[in-house]
Order: sequence, then C-alpha cells, then structure tokens
Amino acid sequence: METRLQGVGVSHGVAIGEVRHMGTAVLEPPAGQISPEEAPREVGRARQAAEAVAADLVARGTLAGGEAQAVLEAQSLMALDPELLADVERRIGVGATAARAVFDAFAAYRALLAGAGEYLAGRVADLDDVRNRIVARLLGVPIPGVPDSDEPYVLIARDLAPADTALLDPSLVLGFITEEGGPTSHSAILARALGVPAVVALAGAGQIAEGMVVAVDGSTGEILVNPTGEERAALARASAERRAALADTTGPGATSDGHKVPLLANVGGPADVPAAVEAGAEGVGLFRTEFLFIDGERAPSEDEQTAAYRQVLEAFPEGRVVVRVLDAGADKPLPFLTADDEPNPALGVRGLRALLAHPDVLDTQLRALARAAEGLPVYLEVMAPMVADRADAKAFAEACRAAGLHAKYGAMVEIPSAALRARAVLQEVEFLSLGTNDLAQYTFAADRQVGAVARLQDPWQPALLDLVALAAEAAKAEGKSCGVCGEAAADPLLACVLTGLGVTSLSMGPSAIPYVRATLAKHTLAQCERAAAAARAADNAADARTAAQAVLSGE
Repeated sequence: METRLQGVGVSHGVAIGEVRHMGTAVLEPPAGQISPEEAPREVGRARQAAEAVAADLVARGTLAGGEAQAVLEAQSLMALDPELLADVERRIGVGATAARAVFDAFAAYRALLAGAGEYLAGRVADLDDVRNRIVARLLGVPIPGVPDSDEPYVLIARDLAPADTALLDPSLVLGFITEEGGPTSHSAILARALGVPAVVALAGAGQIAEGMVVAVDGSTGEILVNPTGEERAALARASAERRAALADTTGPGATSDGHKVPLLANVGGPADVPAAVEAGAEGVGLFRTEFLFIDGERAPSEDEQTAAYRQVLEAFPEGRVVVRVLDAGADKPLPFLTADDEPNPALGVRGLRALLAHPDVLDTQLRALARAAEGLPVYLEVMAPMVADRADAKAFAEACRAAGLHAKYGAMVEIPSAALRARAVLQEVEFLSLGTNDLAQYTFAADRQVGAVARLQDPWQPALLDLVALAAEAAKAEGKSCGVCGEAAADPLLACVLTGLGVTSLSMGPSAIPYVRATLAKHTLAQCERAAAAARAADNAADARTAAQAVLSGE
C-alpha cells in the first residue's frame, strides 16, 4: 500500500495514532417462518424495537446538542415511518419473523430511496443505520458501531452514521477517515463541530490494516501510513505553528492591511451559541431554524419560536444575527409542509417555495422573529432559502413587511440562476448570502452526500468561484453586502480567495473561526485579490487551490 494517500480534508488539525475499524457488518437475520398465532407477538416486538431505536436516537441527539441534535431527530423519524412499519406488519402477517420483516421492508425502501434522485439516495447510509439498530435489538446482539478501546485511536469507516459521529469521544477518537462522504456530508459537519481532524472520500481506506499507525491531516486531506519519525516531527512542527498563529490572532476578522471581513458563526440552535461566543464570532451568519420544526408532527407555535429565537439574539448584543427561515423539503421533509410523492424533491417544492405554498407557516415564523427582536440591541437580518429569481425575492420581502418585521431582508444564493441574475434579485432585498454547499450541488448536478462525486462538491471548483464572483460584483454595484455561509468559508485558504472575490463576510462552524482569522491576518487585500484571480484562471479544483497557495505564499 502507498504510504501517502489523499482524501478530502474536512476538519482542521493533525492526529497520529493506531487504526481501529468501525463495526459495519450488515445484520441479515435468517429467513424463518412463524405461525399465524405468533404474528401479533412479532408485530409488537417489531414496534417496540423501532420505538426504542427512535428514542435512543433522540436521546443521543439531546446529549450531543447543536446540529447533531437536528440530524439525529430527523433520523429517528425513519425508525417510526408509518409506511415502513405497515410494510413490516404485512410481512409478519404472511409468516416472516419480526427481524426478517424489518430487514426486508427496509431493503425495499432502500431501493426506492436509491432510485429517487441523488438527494434521497444520499440518505441510504442513515436508513441502513436505523435498520441495523432495529434488527440488532430484535436479535439481541450488539449494535455495529464505534469500537471499544481504552487507548486513543484513529477511526476508519466506510461512512459514519450521524448517531455514531455525534457522540464520538474526542479524548479517545483522535481523528477519523471515511471512504465515502463529502466535505458537506453530515459526518464532515459534525466532525468540525467536535473539533476532530477528519478526512473523507479516501478510496481504499478500508484496506489500511487494524493497528497500523497513520497520520491524519484534516486541513490538507493527506494521510501518511506508518509515518517515519521525521515525518511525524514535521507534522508536529506544522501543527504547533498553526496553534501559535491562532493564539497570536484575536479580535475582528481583517486582512493584514485592515480590510474588515466580519467572521460569523453558523448555528443550529441555542445550544451552539456558547461555542460561537468562545470562538470570538462577531455574530451569526447562518441561524438554521429547522431544529424547532424537526419533530415533524406540527409547526411550533409563535410563542415557542419567539422564546427560542430570543435566546440566540440575546447572546450577541450589538452583533449581527442572520436568520434563515425554515428550509424544508428534499432531505428535510416535513409532513405538514412538503409533499411525499414528488419524483425528485431536490428539484421540487423546497425552501422558500414550500413556505410560499403555506403562507401561514412563514407568517408565524416572521412574527415570532419580530417579537424576539423587540427591545434588543441586535442587528437582525432574515433571509430566505432557495431563492431562484427576482419574483421569489419580492414575495419574501413582501411577506416580511406584512408581518411587521423590522430587519434587513435577504436572499440565499444556492441556485445558479440567482447568482447569474443577482442584480435583479437585489432590487427586492438588501443582502445576499451564498450557500456554497447547495450552490455547488446544483451547479454540478452532484449530490453533497455522495462520495463518488465529491470532486464536484469541492468548493475550489473554478465554476463555483465564478458564480461567487458574479454575486459579489452585483452586490458591490448595488451598494449592498454579499456573505458566504456555506462550508467553503471554513477553509482558511479559500476564505482569502473569497475575500479577494469581493465577499463581505464569512460564516462558518465556530471551530474554524480562529484558523480563518489567523490566515486572513497574514495577507493583504491585494494578495487575496490576486489569489482569487489565479484560482479562477485554473481549470480544476486542485489547480485552483495550488494557484491560490502559490500567490499567498509568495512563490
């Protein structure tokens, strides 16, 4: 095996340790037959197991908090899906055991997801995890998952289920490597939240032997297998230099010549606020409000929403807080808001489209935000997801005004049409916020959860940088702001390029803020602009990164 392997770095830091592999055996129960008299008991066992798994996932989410909680609560809904459970009962009724019925019902649903468009196909790993947990309970065997170890280790897996990633113990799991996934997968997002070095989309990672020592560089995506003493020392020096740079740089984000670039935090609810404050975030650039709606039973009341929003707004006096209204649909279906029979939900009624189809849900959320901000010295901004054109932007702005919301109204640029026609969109709203994850997905027709197309999800792709530049140039021409709140902002080198493209603020997971702040402080605005031009002149993501690095390092 080669000693240097290259994956996609998704979480900063360096880890060196022995490999432990994830237990991922598929639990396939025997195809036994039961008598009709046994069917009611087996149905009861299946339901109890599904309910126990759902409760366990919710409990894990509560312990983890933040983004992990929303992900796990969404996954728990899979365990209690009415159609799935009805299929399980039907199979038990014709003689299948509870375990076999669950296995076969999930297999059928898995096939439907795999063929229902890339967005839903990306949820197959989550579905498999739920299936394994239910079947393991029914068979009375341990659930496959994170290995037991008394010594720290580097975890290798084909992919990591959210339930496992959310509760990884950073004192034991030094870092992790996955064969699948991408820079915006659930695993990557949760790894950054934990502060664990991670590399994803590393083909052949499973071939690294158990117990082999590896070095994981979560910044560059490089893996050293059985590193030499000299290589370990070099990594240690580089890591120490990075930590020293972080300690030396504090305060607001800015280039070395004083060009201000506010560094904001992405948060998924009140539980994420302490980490953002500790990291020195200058505000919130993306407040995801889905955490309030994720139980799927009903939309929360205006009072419930007001209380939750106010917790976040109070944490940033005199700061900027950008709230994204509910982004439902595609991989985040809600029974009261989205249809369950769309042939391709990623290209259907999601985001703002779903809210405009259910104005009562949007109006309630906007009124709650207005009430939450009353009397607080905060700069509230509210933006709509999945804005396609000026008509969308106008409809959202009118809804904000009708709700009596005193805030700036903005649009997320996640669809290429919004970037191409950004000046028209800006006639209706006061700011743009680039969601680079979805913008890349729709630009390259590449699902963010599918490792096989991870190269097209790379935010260094020059075509994506061109769209960012178009939006930023339009905002500058209109005298308005254009931020980035996608995961691209968490890459310190790319943050410099985005600044050079004209982006006016950067929002990211709190753990990335010190790295971005330190890197920006080492370069002038002119250097960032030259790096941006060099990256856009390249023909692929790897060459774009290399070209920008050469400019910023003075080579």
